Amino acid sequence: MNSATKKTTLIALGEFFKDSVIFYKDNSHIPSNTKLEDEIKKAAELIDLVHSENGWFTKDSVLAVYEAWANALEHEKVEKWLSTYDLEANENSKVGVIMAGNLPLVGLHDALSVLISGNVLHAKVSSKDRSLMMLVLTALQKMIPNPEQIKIVEQLKDVDSLIATGSDNSARYFDYYFKDKKRIIRKNRTSIAVLNGDESEEELNGLSHDIFRHFGLGCRNVTKLYLPKGYDLDQVFKALFHYQEIANHNKYANNYDYNKAVYLLNKIELIENGFLLMKEDEGIHSPVGVLFYEFYDTIEQVKSIIENRKDELQCVVSNAALPQKVPFGKAQSPELWDYADGVDTVEFLLN
Repeated sequence: MNSATKKTTLIALGEFFKDSVIFYKDNSHIPSNTKLEDEIKKAAELIDLVHSENGWFTKDSVLAVYEAWANALEHEKVEKWLSTYDLEANENSKVGVIMAGNLPLVGLHDALSVLISGNVLHAKVSSKDRSLMMLVLTALQKMIPNPEQIKIVEQLKDVDSLIATGSDNSARYFDYYFKDKKRIIRKNRTSIAVLNGDESEEELNGLSHDIFRHFGLGCRNVTKLYLPKGYDLDQVFKALFHYQEIANHNKYANNYDYNKAVYLLNKIELIENGFLLMKEDEGIHSPVGVLFYEFYDTIEQVKSIIENRKDELQCVVSNAALPQKVPFGKAQSPELWDYADGVDTVEFLLN
């Protein structure tokens, strides 16, 4: 693919997601690309059906991901993303991508990075996100000149380089098994929020999405709050209250109940509101259903913590001048150039 074709493919994929959302809401909608009509209908169906494959994937979470991709792949944003790279050279290297399955389509950005760098994608799709990812990759095969540029594999053999996302344990395995390959290996990361007490109601409402969207399962979900000393936690609880229905989700409720029981048995002090446990803790990786918090004296103290733990952090939600900062409510809506772990995947693949 030449540079122009790569851009039009990405924009067409954005239209695919947009059409899927519209068709879900109105099945009389005629897609902009009629060649993909079957895939668009299937994508709309999966919004309701994929829950049976992965209980964490709800209608709201899948819709949010479709809408995020439709927004990210708009013409101007695609132009901005690709403008810094020389995309005319086609490497034709075989790039293995081991995809995570904690969130819907979480491996798609890596797949797109491989395609626009001119390489051949060998995708090992997660069993937890198989239906959605397989459908999107099938749609992409219809959009690109050479469908053989996308291969779905069960085992990665004879690849030239690797991109893998998993746990700290799996990362050690990947590092050993692919030690002779050029690679990006991602480990566990999480996100934090730093408040100063001057946040608006709208910003705190945005924080609730950063915490609860996708049930807190993503590396961009906020799992720890840093609060100025004397901060009234009721302000946080008030902003989170509209997520109270999350307690009716079976998997989330099981995690909440389990963690509550463990903490109570160990006589650990908690603050709770029926759907979230808040625990004062120096850690940053809180379990599902739990939000850690810690009070600070000065913002410089927080900057020092961020620097010391930067390899564990994906982003920092705040309105203060801090490294890795994103605005409230935007943690789960990264732009195309917001690379996981801060590593430019396209640059890695082009060099």
